[in-house]
Amino acid sequence: MSASDRERWDARFTGLGAGEPGPPAALAGREDLVPTAGRALDLACGRGTVAVWLARRGLVVDAVDVSPVGLAAGRAQAPEVRWIEADLDDGLPVTGPYDVIVCQRFREPALYPVLVDALAPGGLLVVSVLSGAGDTGGPFRAPPGELLAAFGALDVLHHAQGQGEESVVARR
Repeated sequence: MSASDRERWDARFTGLGAGEPGPPAALAGREDLVPTAGRALDLACGRGTVAVWLARRGLVVDAVDVSPVGLAAGRAQAPEVRWIEADLDDGLPVTGPYDVIVCQRFREPALYPVLVDALAPGGLLVVSVLSGAGDTGGPFRAPPGELLAAFGALDVLHHAQGQGEESVVARR
């Protein structure tokens, strides 16, 4: 990710405030799958709404994003979260194992096996990406079925695709 990408995300988050803590959309109606203890990782966390929600559930959370503005918004709500400024295009800046890993709308297929490796046995993985499924596509969109192909060796608890998105909820 270039400096211009960081600046773009900073500009997007400036003035938005902290946001309302909540689970990732792929977990809607499945929040009970998330443990109330252990370690969690929120990648491309933006303003940290999921990271704050995970921390409030009792998890010890690492939250990673390229935007210092987004991270500051999250830090204001949950200083106990470890907020990490890093470019995920350079790889994963933390090591597992994690009991929960969430990655919403950040797509880097080279990270998929790294995420599986960082997941603890029995751990929960929640990934969503923009997709060409039911959409005209674009430079950042995954081809339909990418997440199911990448994470299908895990115990897939939920998979959905359409309307320009794909998500998977899986357990190791």
